[in-house]
Amino acid sequence: MRYSARFPVLAFALLAALASLSPAQAQDKSLTVFAAASMKNAFDDVAKLYTDKSKVAVKSSYAASSALAKQIESGAPADLFISADTDWMDYVQKKNLIKEGTRVDLLGNRIVLIAPKDSKTTKVDIKQGFDLAGLVGDAKITTGDVAAVPVGKYAKAALEKLGAWEKAAPKFAMAENVRAALTLVSRGEAAYGIVYQTDAAVEPGVKIVGVFPADSHPAITYPVALLKDAKPEAKGLEDFLRTSEAKAVFEKYGFAYLIAPPKS
Repeated sequence: MRYSARFPVLAFALLAALASLSPAQAQDKSLTVFAAASMKNAFDDVAKLYTDKSKVAVKSSYAASSALAKQIESGAPADLFISADTDWMDYVQKKNLIKEGTRVDLLGNRIVLIAPKDSKTTKVDIKQGFDLAGLVGDAKITTGDVAAVPVGKYAKAALEKLGAWEKAAPKFAMAENVRAALTLVSRGEAAYGIVYQTDAAVEPGVKIVGVFPADSHPAITYPVALLKDAKPEAKGLEDFLRTSEAKAVFEKYGFAYLIAPPKS
């Protein structure tokens, strides 16, 4: 009888203890990924594949790599960082905020010139000395902030090398990230934009009218690394990014896959 009398009390105590757990403790563990805005469509698919396979939820935060790096520096909790250029990964690494030995160059991309889908412009031959300022006329062209956002930095470097930056610079409307630039063009708020090829491919409201020569700017490289305080489960996600399954998704969206998947 003593056992029967105490059982409700013990059960209540157990339920109270479970109720006190945070959602992350009471449910399957989750991972937080900070990824460049240009990765959204592809990484959403990769994250879903990983969750279906591992039962570990993945929460993704997308923004300009510069903004994400600053958030990491300020102590924002995340397990994995994927930057759209090496500079911002270097920045985080120099702050000793990534786990040693986990950084790898994952993906490559290209930058393209886009216009609204109904634009009369069909093809622009992007080469040394091309007249971007003349093409834009009295309208606006957009890209990510050339002072910080990777796509903008690549765009400025290319235009400088091709001799088109000085005259075109006053015509630029800077966006906070590549997806914001994409939206401005798709809405017709900018006549042209410089974005990644992968972004243009997922936006039905724009069309590619020119491709920048690969040698006109630094190689577009997306490094990935585990962050210093990453949960142990995060290694499983980074390992998954090296698999043939992940490779297939990234390539479907137009990314160049830079690492060899492990042999099966």
